[in-house]
Amino acid sequence: MTITIEQPQLDAVAERKAPAGGDPAELVLDGGFVVPDANAFGNTFRDYNAESERKKTVEEFYRVNHIRQTHEFVSRMRAEYGRLDRTEMGIWDCIELLNEFIDDSDPDLDMPQIEHLLQTAEAIRKDYPDQDWLHLTGLIHDLGKVLLHPSFGELPQWAVVGDTFPVGCAFDECNVHFKYFKENPDYHNPKFNTKFGVYSEGCGLDNVLMSWGHDDYMYLVAKENKTTLPSAGLFIIRYHSFYPLHKHGAYTHLMNEEDKENLKWLHVKYDLYSKSNVRIDVEKVKPYYMSLIDKYFPAKLRW
Repeated sequence: MTITIEQPQLDAVAERKAPAGGDPAELVLDGGFVVPDANAFGNTFRDYNAESERKKTVEEFYRVNHIRQTHEFVSRMRAEYGRLDRTEMGIWDCIELLNEFIDDSDPDLDMPQIEHLLQTAEAIRKDYPDQDWLHLTGLIHDLGKVLLHPSFGELPQWAVVGDTFPVGCAFDECNVHFKYFKENPDYHNPKFNTKFGVYSEGCGLDNVLMSWGHDDYMYLVAKENKTTLPSAGLFIIRYHSFYPLHKHGAYTHLMNEEDKENLKWLHVKYDLYSKSNVRIDVEKVKPYYMSLIDKYFPAKLRW
């Protein structure tokens, strides 16, 4: 089935204007969602140097992540978890599993994941009311974090969350806490430490191994369970944590034309800017999202 989607008007998505009766420093998206200037701790978003109660936890996370995410490790994890033989359950069941977890890589938030998922989805829904596939993508983008759960192997957080990056080629210096890559074995391996490494120019991100975590796992789950989400939805799921690309423009030499087209959707950064302490009434919005789950996914998925 071919699904045609209308591309977002990216230049018009976010403009700085004062909300009615609000703070002129806030950013208002076209549908009315207010983008705050500060995260839940009062700091600028993604400020890894700002003093906060989570700073040391976040830096230690990236130290271990950058040392241990190697080409060999990612290949092994993809082979193991790509079998999708852990369990069978529906999308909403998976959402409820996440409610006990906090993401140690995130300097912006310390609330349960289910609220972040619904914040993201509801923010998208307000600005793109006719793109229901995008609402659902926002809801499920982090479901791969079930890798933290005992029934999924209880992987350490460095193997589940955090910014993602390609393995098998040189680590770009724009990666957060880049210095710790110097202790990664691939950093010194001539097979992996050049610009292209084991890849070729324009090979397409589909052919690139990304650091292992919830993004790639949920991408595999959705793809192998025959979701009818459009390719842009799968692209968002797999690369929403690939900040070196969609924030800094790194690794574009590996992209093909389809990647460049789908990248437009990643520039709508609701995942980041919806991380505030605004509460969502779960029971009120659940029926709508259940209808989308039924539309785009089977009742039970292999995980």
